[in-house]
Amino acid sequence: MAENKLTYKKAVSELEAIVNEIENEDVDVDNLLEKVKRASFLINYCKEKLRATEAEVKKVLSSLEENKEEK
Repeated sequence: MAENKLTYKKAVSELEAIVNEIENEDVDVDNLLEKVKRASFLINYCKEKLRATEAEVKKVLSSLEENKEEK
């Protein structure tokens, strides 16, 4: 069975779909809270993914600078 792992790209795509549904008034009041909660989760997921990626990139760049200075 294929694992349906959430990725940044999938999260952004789902978030865009939710925003479109809400903007087009395709969400009834009974489902609105559920959609808003899911959107909040996806926003936080994306923010954390971006923070983690930024930290890793900084670490790699710092390592490159250290190696450059050693030569």
